[in-house]
Amino acid sequence: MALILNIDTATEYASVCLSSDGTCLALETNPSQKDHAAFIQPAISKILKDTGKEIGQVDAVAVSNGPGSYTGLRVGLSTAKGLCYAIGKPLVLINTLEIMASAAIAAIKNGPPAIILPVLFCPMIDARRMEVFTAAYSATLEIRSAPEAMILDETSFGGLLEQHAMVFSGNGSMKLANICTHHNAIFLKLQHDARHMQTIAENLYLLKSFADLAYSEPFYLKEFFTPPQKLKTDIKTS
Repeated sequence: MALILNIDTATEYASVCLSSDGTCLALETNPSQKDHAAFIQPAISKILKDTGKEIGQVDAVAVSNGPGSYTGLRVGLSTAKGLCYAIGKPLVLINTLEIMASAAIAAIKNGPPAIILPVLFCPMIDARRMEVFTAAYSATLEIRSAPEAMILDETSFGGLLEQHAMVFSGNGSMKLANICTHHNAIFLKLQHDARHMQTIAENLYLLKSFADLAYSEPFYLKEFFTPPQKLKTDIKTS
């Protein structure tokens, strides 16, 4: 049984969860993306206080490592790495899309809407315009379509939709909902949080699937690009 601190600041909705044996002991959330950096440390302190735990009792720190917001990913990973260095405990990295798929799977299994398994679960993170970060998973979180940056159109997922019902979720899924009319496409509105990391983190901990603290980097999936700025010069003429 492991006591794991789970951190997710990858999207607009940040959260931290303390879990034991895959069960949530305490959860703190923050819906304001611009406040993630200010939210994270007080939230960790609060859940430790609420559960009567000390940071040194934590067996591992798990963090949502991307894809997602560039700033959010750096906030989460730097916090997780700093804690791991301080307490000498291992770091567990979890793909954000896998966490989102886990949330969708739990929602389908635990209540309405009534959907008959098996289906594929396809989380989507808005990457601006018609682009999303996405992947497809089975109900046991096996990867059926690897994480990628995808520009959506009417033909997106056509091959998979012909063979499977697919549950689309996440803040990028409404882009597809506006253009996809396939009868096998199911759109689910839900919000994932750090509780949906706990079972994945527990399994990775038991497998000793730990990240290298020195060399771990966010999984951006798509390189950050800043267009070159034109230099402004004042030309004086006589």
